[in-house]
Formats: sequence, structure tokens, C-alpha cells
Amino acid sequence: MASAGPGLESLVDQIISVITNDGRNIVGTLRGFDQATNIILDESHERVYSTRYVLINCDLLPGLLSNALIGSLVQNSAISNKFLSWCLKVCCQHEGVQQLVLGLYIIRGDNISVVGEVDEELDARLDLSNLRAHPLKPVIH
Repeated sequence: MASAGPGLESLVDQIISVITNDGRNIVGTLRGFDQATNIILDESHERVYSTRYVLINCDLLPGLLSNALIGSLVQNSAISNKFLSWCLKVCCQHEGVQQLVLGLYIIRGDNISVVGEVDEELDARLDLSNLRAHPLKPVIH
């Protein structure tokens, strides 16, 4: 393997996280790289972050959102904000982090923004289903 910057060779056979120029986060085991920093990941997956909510208790919505109730809430915005927040807790759940399996994956060096080592113990303790975050924006050169 050719040298591709300081420290990359020490990460071979380690789990790494790669942030690409288009904002994707790909995690996998670094198997190799070349002088152009093209990298080969094994057992990789993409972590897709979101702040969106999905409905889980749809049968409760008609009773909660009756026309009479909506009319009284619109008149008092402080109550309506609290009510809508409560509805989100009862009827919705955030998506969490989706993990899309990629398997053996090659990333071109010119598409890599950041490569970082993953702390496997800390990563194993993360509850990705309850984690919310905005997706990263693409890097603009």
C-alpha cells in the first residue's frame, strides 16, 4: 500500500468513519488505500441521519384533532404549542438513524472530506434508534 497521508496506514483493519463531500457518513473496516486516498471498506454501512417524525398511533389522531378542539387552540397559541408538542410525543416517533448495509465498498479519494477512527466501545453503546440529527450538508469547494 502506498502512503496516503499521515496515520492512514495505522487504521488498516480498524473500523473508521468516512464523511464524504456530499455529506454521507459511511462506517466500515478499512481494508486498503492507495496514493490517491481511494479507500476500500469492508462490512460497511451508511448512517443516514434525520429529524423527521413518523406516525405510530394514527388511531388517536381523530379524537385529538377534533374541529372544536383545534378552534379553541388556535385562539391561544401558548396552549396550542404545548398541545402540539404533546401530540408529537403521543402519536409520533422520530426516525432515528437508519443504517443502510453497503458491504464491501470503495470510496474515491477525491470524494473524501474526513476519515476518523471509531471508538468501538462507545459506538456499541449508542442507541441509534433514539438519535436525531440534521443530515450533513455537502462540502462546497
